[in-house]
Amino acid sequence: MDRQTKTRCALLDCLRGVTVISMVLYHAAWDLVYLFGMRWSWYFGTGAEIWQKSICCTFILLSGFCAGFGKHTWQRGLLVFGLGAGITLVTAVCMPDSLVLFGVLTLLGSCMLLVGLTKRWLEKVPALLGIPGSLALFFVTYSLPGGTLCGIPLPDSLYRNLVTAYFGFPAAGFYSTDYFPLLPWLFLFLCGFYVYHLCGERILRNTWKGVAPLNFVGRQALLIYVLHQPVIYGVLTGLRLLQII
Repeated sequence: MDRQTKTRCALLDCLRGVTVISMVLYHAAWDLVYLFGMRWSWYFGTGAEIWQKSICCTFILLSGFCAGFGKHTWQRGLLVFGLGAGITLVTAVCMPDSLVLFGVLTLLGSCMLLVGLTKRWLEKVPALLGIPGSLALFFVTYSLPGGTLCGIPLPDSLYRNLVTAYFGFPAAGFYSTDYFPLLPWLFLFLCGFYVYHLCGERILRNTWKGVAPLNFVGRQALLIYVLHQPVIYGVLTGLRLLQII
């Protein structure tokens, strides 16, 4: 790998690394509150919600951006989707009370597959139209999982089963500790895709070398995502046994 290839992605790796660390800290807080019974009122407030949304939105935008220049997007989508299915299986068997159904990896894998298979047509849309159009659709459809569209209640017949839940129409009683349906989040992914087509080459040519530890974490983002919760749970269990928490 030449020097240009090494430096061109440092900015992305660094940003991804910061987001990964933020995610690990957020999930550690989640475990403390929901699995270890810590009373922390702040966690249920606006600040924690903004924290959580900043993590997922950054990951989705970055993934969409990378899909803009990736050459094997749909193949990577299969891998990520498979990992998401694996997490669903593990939580269903080992931690049914913390079931992850249609989590962020399932979403990202689905988006990669869709974009990878339709990239030639998506690229025909000018980025200056794609970015605001994607953002508008994201905000318009944001309330779909809650049963409304722009404040208008939708018929219950749309919210039927797990298939409709995958698309953003969860039936009553649907439960997942990490739920990211295709709608509205596909549109945020597409926004990242069009950001690349607007200014991605300029960003990738940036020669800033980043911060080595953050670059490393960013490059290992997928592995860390898959493994971080068992590690966090193990560490917190050890601290509980030592009566530190």
